[in-house]
Amino acid sequence: MVYEGHKRVIIEHLRPQIDGGEFPIKRVLGERVRVEADVFADGHEQLAVLLMWRPMSAKTWKTKPMRPLANDVWSASFVCEGLEPYEYTVRGWMDHYETWRLNLIKKMDVGQDISVDLRIGAAFLKKGVKQAKGNKKKILESIFKKFNMLKNDKAIRLFIQNEKYNQSIRESITPSFITEYNKKLQVKVHRTRALFSSWYELFPRSTKENSLQHGTFKDCEKILPDIAAMGFDVVYFPPIHPIGVTNRKGKNNVLGAASGDPGSPWAIGSAEGGHKSVHPELGTIKDFRRLVKKTKSLGMEIALDLAFQCSPDHPYENEHPEWFKWRPDGTVQYAENPPKKYEDIIPFNFETRDQKNLWKELKSIVDFWIEKGVRIFRVDNPHTKPYVFWQWLLGEVEKSHPDVIFLAEAFTRPKIMRHLAKLGFHQSYTYFTWRTTKKEFIKYLTELTKTEAKEYFRPNFWPNTPDILSIYLQNADRAAFVIRLVLAATMSSNYGIYGPAYELCENQPTPGKEEYADNEKYEIKDWRLGAADSMRPFITQLNHIRRKYDAFQTTRNIRFHRSESEHILCYSKMSRDTAEIFIVVVNLDPQGTQSGWVDIPVLDWGFDKDRPYQVEDVLTEVKTTWTNERNIVKLDPRKCPAQIFRLEKIS
Repeated sequence: MVYEGHKRVIIEHLRPQIDGGEFPIKRVLGERVRVEADVFADGHEQLAVLLMWRPMSAKTWKTKPMRPLANDVWSASFVCEGLEPYEYTVRGWMDHYETWRLNLIKKMDVGQDISVDLRIGAAFLKKGVKQAKGNKKKILESIFKKFNMLKNDKAIRLFIQNEKYNQSIRESITPSFITEYNKKLQVKVHRTRALFSSWYELFPRSTKENSLQHGTFKDCEKILPDIAAMGFDVVYFPPIHPIGVTNRKGKNNVLGAASGDPGSPWAIGSAEGGHKSVHPELGTIKDFRRLVKKTKSLGMEIALDLAFQCSPDHPYENEHPEWFKWRPDGTVQYAENPPKKYEDIIPFNFETRDQKNLWKELKSIVDFWIEKGVRIFRVDNPHTKPYVFWQWLLGEVEKSHPDVIFLAEAFTRPKIMRHLAKLGFHQSYTYFTWRTTKKEFIKYLTELTKTEAKEYFRPNFWPNTPDILSIYLQNADRAAFVIRLVLAATMSSNYGIYGPAYELCENQPTPGKEEYADNEKYEIKDWRLGAADSMRPFITQLNHIRRKYDAFQTTRNIRFHRSESEHILCYSKMSRDTAEIFIVVVNLDPQGTQSGWVDIPVLDWGFDKDRPYQVEDVLTEVKTTWTNERNIVKLDPRKCPAQIFRLEKIS
């Protein structure tokens, strides 16, 4: 019987873990989990500390010895090799054999008598032989025989310093009085696109070439090759369902649509169907499935908007009135966030007594579109629905479809955004849109990548959306759009643009608001994307760089560096194998040329102190030579407000 008093090893602060292990950390296939723990014991004996991990479906654990760092911190890592949840923990025990071995060396170094110590060593080997089985037993018997033949100090020293022998002995001696960390922590493993993706948002109804007529899925097919050629891998559609008529919004969000106004796609549902139907003017379900297939053939995926809300004309309103709130005057409660009113939308009442059937039906919507080939959903306003609902829904979907990705569109308070990520959302919108200064970027990216948030919160940076035209881009020229694009695409491995508007540098706001004038949410646009001054070539180049170099395919590897100018932001990105090192310098001032010294820690990266090295701006393919850690940059926004340097040693 093992008494707790026999356990002398203490294991504390196992990390990473989220909220005491309540929520899992996140990784994608092939990503590494680096585990650390504080492990110590009484006395002076050596410790053995073991990292243990396994897929949740496996019965046996994989193990790896952890190595000691400073101050009783031990570390080891493992790679997530399957698209399923993993679990991990740590064990530790007194390593009596290693303690004996190291003490023997110390005694020999000062000429002390070791005769008794050799007998103790023989006992270790004898115990190992007894416990070992099969081929290990034969190996240890051979080692035991060699040990008994040792005749002098030199032979003894060579024996106990032979790592091959020591490893065999350690593996054969079953440890005793093991301490195991009191929790098994979890990792949710997702496919690679959860970590690295480039999104292009468009309204399918605005895809008929050179026309203000309603576009179709077949029209979308025609422009897919252009989007693929730009290097995007996710094509995101706002809701594609029938749009309600009651309280339909007209142009610029006015209440009372004129004849021919298409209404907001987020006012879902009409006599023609609801969330499991497509707008008749877009086509049919068959057309949509063909579009999904065409998109995949081009190396992209369609992401659908998942908006759990209805128009007053949605079939649910008649079939399940208990799923909505009703006012004393007998009318259904529409959505509002005073003083804002959304008269064309009615929210679900998640406090309904018929909660079970409501949840079941909402999940069936996701299942319906998964069956049609959709594997990515952008979730509209998830923070306005119960957290417990999302935890249930995302968990249920993951059981049968672990490849499905959910992006949380929640521009809300930080703790709420983080909690949604903990619950299972694979990606999250962020405050990037409103970060504009050097200080703000450094603070925000440090929060996302150097704190606990990096283990579960995957940011997706968007310079614009149909809802948001930031002040930075309002009435701005091309340089401002280039700046925001470079920042989004190189700081975060997931980024997206409201595509047509960004390509054409649309910059006209609704007066006094961070919204587009003549917003596409309420009307059909003829974008004429072939304009000579389009951003398309630059977007294509930037996406090509992201795809070519691994350094830009994760967010956590960003590191900021000192620059003299408050207008110049300088940061590096390095690939996991350290073969790629990039320095990105961006002039945050779209109006004026900025220059200044930047400090590049090349010594940290193995460059020689006094030898020059080559930097190539991959945007222009211009190469130059830098020396030492301080170099000067000059960025003219009229030419290009950013440079992306690849560093290489000169042989």
